[in-house]
Parts: sequence; structure tokens; C-alpha cells
Amino acid sequence: MAVNPFTQFVFDLFIISAIIITAYTVNFYYLAFISRTRKEKHPIVDWGTPSVTIQLPLYNEKYVAKRLVDAVCHLDYPKNKMRIMVCDDSDDDTVELLEGVVNDYKKQGFQIEHVRRGTRNGYKAGSLKHAMKSTDTDLVAIFDADFIPPTWFLKRAIPHFSKSNIGLVQCRWGHVNENYSTITQVQALSIDFHFLVEQKAKSNSHLFMNFNGTAGIWRRECIEDAGGWHTATLVEDLDLSYRAQMKGWKCLFLPDIVVDAELPAQM
Repeated sequence: MAVNPFTQFVFDLFIISAIIITAYTVNFYYLAFISRTRKEKHPIVDWGTPSVTIQLPLYNEKYVAKRLVDAVCHLDYPKNKMRIMVCDDSDDDTVELLEGVVNDYKKQGFQIEHVRRGTRNGYKAGSLKHAMKSTDTDLVAIFDADFIPPTWFLKRAIPHFSKSNIGLVQCRWGHVNENYSTITQVQALSIDFHFLVEQKAKSNSHLFMNFNGTAGIWRRECIEDAGGWHTATLVEDLDLSYRAQMKGWKCLFLPDIVVDAELPAQM
């Protein structure tokens, strides 16, 4: 009996979808099992106050840009060891806003720069790649516009670079507006699952863990050894972290260090 081609196509599509969903479910439960059973301890070391560059890639974020810069400038860390690069690719009122904010903090003795590269080539990856050309500090921290790092962030995160092969420390995201709406609650739940199941399991095992693009600290040597930021990809954070791990670097997730961020309130 001949089978209708369309019917066969729908049947094949169903089987393929079922296989993919089953594989994803098995993988999720495997990661959940690892995250609950493997309790890896993260030793810390007193590294003192290594030099840190804090890079803030921004694009048309006039409503939250000042809040981010204010939070970074209030970090409890020596001014002479902390360099702040406001990597601003904006083409709206954010430019003038940030110029004023940066100039105010310069007068207070902060090593802060308003970096304008004159192009949007490569988008965020291109901005970070441009910033790395003039970065010579031991560590590089990155925050997106909607994040609010707590004052103690650097002093609590940096000691986790306890081994020379740790190239990245990724911290957990918090949510300042989780209860704003059903949309924000669903987003918060999804992000928490990602961090407390996937990232935790991968960090505590041999599996590759990815950088989440923000709320993390890189060892500068690791970025350079892995080949730096590549602009020919839309997942530059995952790309760099995988290349780093293929080079032998270790990525570490710290679930107890939470950096609050603002969730999109609408789609």
C-alpha cells in the first residue's frame, strides 16, 4: 500500500521531534543529578588586590547606563587597581549622558574612560575586542547595562582564582524585578534553572561550561591564549569560553555570588 508523501513527512517529523525532546530531557535529568550529587568545594586564595579592568559594553541604554556606572564606581576596591572602560557604541542620547557621568567620576580620581570606537562592527564582541587592545590588567570583569554589581563583588569573586588554570569565574544572576509580572517570573525561573542545574553541573564536572556574557571575571591571559573575542559569531561568550577550555583552562561557576539584574518587563 502506497503511503501518502505528506503523511510520511509528518510522521518522520514527529519521530525526529520525539527523539530530540527525549534527548534533551535525558540530558537535563543527567545535569540535575550531577548538580545535586557532586558537591565540589571551591578553595579560595588571598591574591591581594590584582589589577582589574571592568568593561561595560553599552548600546543605547540611556535608562540604565548611569545606574551601572554608579554601581561599578562604588565597588569596594582600590582606585589605583581598578580601571573602568565604558565601551559605548550608542547613537542616541546615551552618548551625552555617559560623557557627563564619566567626567564626574574622573574628577573624583577614578581611572574611567568613555570609549567610542566609531563603528558597530562586530557588535558586542567587536566592542570587547577593541577594548582588549588597550587592556593590560591581570583580570577583566564584564557587566551588561542592566546589571547592578554589589559593592563587595570583586573582593568575594577574585579569591576564587585559586589555581593558575582557572580562566573564568562566572557568577549567578539575580533579579531585581522578578515579581513585576508573569513574564518576569517565567524568565527568572528559566534563568535560575540554567544556573543552578546546567551551570552548576558543568562546573562541578568535566563538561564544558559557557560564559554567560556578563557578571563574570576573566583572567586576561586566558582571553589572549584562547585567541580573544571573535566577531564572526552571534554567541561570542560561548565561543570564547569553549575555545579557552579546549586550551586547558577551567571555567568556574559560583552559585553563592549573585549579581542582580533587571529582567525585560515585556516581550
